[in-house]
Amino acid sequence: MRDIISIPLTSTESLIISSDNSGGIGMKAGDHVQGSYETVAYYSFRVAAMECIAAGGVPVSVVLHNFCGEHTWSELIKGIQKGLAELNLEDVPITGSTESNFQLQQSALGLVVLGKKFLSKNSDKTFSKDLKFAVIGSPLVGNEVLENGDQVIPLSIFSEVMKLDEIIVWPVGSKGILYEFNQMFTSKEFTKEMLHTKLDVLKSSGPATCCIIAYEQAQEKKLKKIAAGYYHFITVK
Repeated sequence: MRDIISIPLTSTESLIISSDNSGGIGMKAGDHVQGSYETVAYYSFRVAAMECIAAGGVPVSVVLHNFCGEHTWSELIKGIQKGLAELNLEDVPITGSTESNFQLQQSALGLVVLGKKFLSKNSDKTFSKDLKFAVIGSPLVGNEVLENGDQVIPLSIFSEVMKLDEIIVWPVGSKGILYEFNQMFTSKEFTKEMLHTKLDVLKSSGPATCCIIAYEQAQEKKLKKIAAGYYHFITVK
């Protein structure tokens, strides 16, 4: 199942709630990975936004829970705004709060994206050997994300892929490609040996640096054109 909650609002609309959190990444001495707070917020937003959009939702609001300190708020907001701009959603409002009574030794934040689902698209499919599979982007985690940003699927490409009909789009998180493959198709159990690709299917994809696509053969040419150098084919045995 996807990492979202879907709450029916009307016969044609649902509320989609997705979230992400980050700990030990920032500019404090105790952080495991050193990175700007704009970058931290940007990647946390990416995760929640991609989960929301992959479930058919359109983001309508972002909620930020900041445990990094009051002085980091404006930089965190810049990171979220950067992600919204890449999705052409600059008008989406951002709210939230900061823990200002106590100082933590490490950076931490939580982020929630609220979205509305208007159409029934990107529905789950039953596994079929006629389907084609690919990963767009590469699995990266920690400092790899900062050092190899050119391998991370851009939100603009993710958004374009989501406009295609009759596809499944599944963001890959910290448990890796193989784990997410088994979440996409619960009627069949996949092993590492069944997925053939140059990517490591067990490696963490950290802040959703890549996503899995299941599609029909007729869509492959258009998909490859959109994804360009981020496209990695998967053969399923």
